Amino acid sequence: MNVSPRIRARTLGRVHVPTVTLAHGGGGKAMKDLIDDVFVRAFDSTALAPLEDQARFDLRDLARHGDRIAFTTDSFVVDPLVFPGGDIGKLAVSGTVNDLAVGGARPLYLSCAVIVEEGVTIDLLRQVAGSMARTAAEAGVEIVTGDTKVVQRGACDKLFLTTTGIGVIREGVNLGVHLARDGDVVLVNGVLGDHGAAILCARGDMALATPIESDCAPLNGLIDALLAAAPGVRFLRDPTRGGLATVLNEIAEASQVAIEIDETATPLREEVKAFCEILGLDPLYLANEGKIVIVAPPGEAEAALVAMRAHPLGVRAAIVGRVHSGEAGRVTMRTVFGGRRIVDMLVGEQLPRIC
Repeated sequence: MNVSPRIRARTLGRVHVPTVTLAHGGGGKAMKDLIDDVFVRAFDSTALAPLEDQARFDLRDLARHGDRIAFTTDSFVVDPLVFPGGDIGKLAVSGTVNDLAVGGARPLYLSCAVIVEEGVTIDLLRQVAGSMARTAAEAGVEIVTGDTKVVQRGACDKLFLTTTGIGVIREGVNLGVHLARDGDVVLVNGVLGDHGAAILCARGDMALATPIESDCAPLNGLIDALLAAAPGVRFLRDPTRGGLATVLNEIAEASQVAIEIDETATPLREEVKAFCEILGLDPLYLANEGKIVIVAPPGEAEAALVAMRAHPLGVRAAIVGRVHSGEAGRVTMRTVFGGRRIVDMLVGEQLPRIC
């Protein structure tokens, strides 16, 4: 890996043991070697290189990107740590980048706090750090500061990550969950439920051999293309825990509108449909990590659809429903049989926690 000149100015430490020990959290040479070998080498950021207690930025540089700061944080716990289509590192970077991007921000910088359980292998940490670095590069962001803690065996489930992100919202972009209006169109950028199904399958609890991969991906490039083609978009949200159904209920409640979606128009992979039928799950509530829900004015819906379908992460984008002036806060689905059913907010847990 190329190392920046500021990092090259000192010799980086090396870890010479196969697993993390409590000494790696003690603040001494073992901790320095772990941070150098696993994280500094992987992230390779000029802002990170000095290893100060904070990253420092020029405000004039931030202001070039827009007129408002966006700031978000999220913690990630997932079992298994590595799953089809990704791992906890890719999940953490993608999730934080997407939380910035759906607010209309250009993601710029991330922090990463790591809580590691004693006994975790160094190779696993390197794999996760490498995945974070690759995903950050794909998204065009830098990981510029962080923290590492080591806890004794049994104190956490192997590895927890907390990522915080800073972005800048470009001028003229104003998105909000309260802005949906009668006649607006609801779109998604592709098939739903892949992440939730992939994680549950990967655990092996259900003895199912279903070839489903997580959709985990940073979406800021897709969102840039979408907003350029349809600048009047009212709202964006990534439907993670609680899935599409939860996001639609949040929109309907905040905007005091009704929303109806069409079951035949809602894109689902056949494997996910079969998975949900076997287990009695509703795919509308499955988590997604590479999808967005869009509310657009009717005059821009087609432009939004064309822009998303031209992007690799939006090939199967679809119009799934409309906002109307029915009972405020009510979400319904027109079923394949021509009837309607209420789509409520998720109550409790539909399936074991995945993030």
